[in-house]
Amino acid sequence: MDNSKSTLRKKYKTLRQSLTEVELEEMNLAIANKVLQLPIWDKTYFHVFLPITEQKEVDTELILHLLSGKDKEILISKSNFETREMTHFLLTDNTKIKKNEYNIPEPVDGIEVPAKKLEVVFVPLLAYDKKGNRVGYGKGFYDQFLSDCQPDVIKIGLSFFEPEEEISDIFEGDVQLDYCVTPKEIYTF
Repeated sequence: MDNSKSTLRKKYKTLRQSLTEVELEEMNLAIANKVLQLPIWDKTYFHVFLPITEQKEVDTELILHLLSGKDKEILISKSNFETREMTHFLLTDNTKIKKNEYNIPEPVDGIEVPAKKLEVVFVPLLAYDKKGNRVGYGKGFYDQFLSDCQPDVIKIGLSFFEPEEEISDIFEGDVQLDYCVTPKEIYTF
């Protein structure tokens, strides 16, 4: 069986597109409830991705509510597609958010915070395996970003689906997850 990143990308894009609005809503809620059980609530600086709704990514809105309810510092990013780098901004009541050309919601501007300050990062993904390797969209933004963080940053994948046995074409620069949260389960790697 072909478990290369490109095959898994196609497979999970298709699986996600087949989910109904009702299924998505239930799964997003179940994921947020599981996130409450993670050992992360003593931390202060959290990075959250804003979902590309057209791609049916896990909706992080409920997680944002949990974090702001617990008075956490929340960071969201802007991506530079030329340098493949991400800039992180504090999410405040005044943050203006606008979709970029790839439909990724991004802050227009704000107070910039360096990656080194982050303690917990929620990571978008298409697929992942039982060792905590992930498959993203293949642009390398998150591998770059996570390697700029402190080595002990907690990396949490969010997925509607359970893990693959393994991803066949992992390479050294790939950053592994510490956890992956699905509607049914918390996987620890």
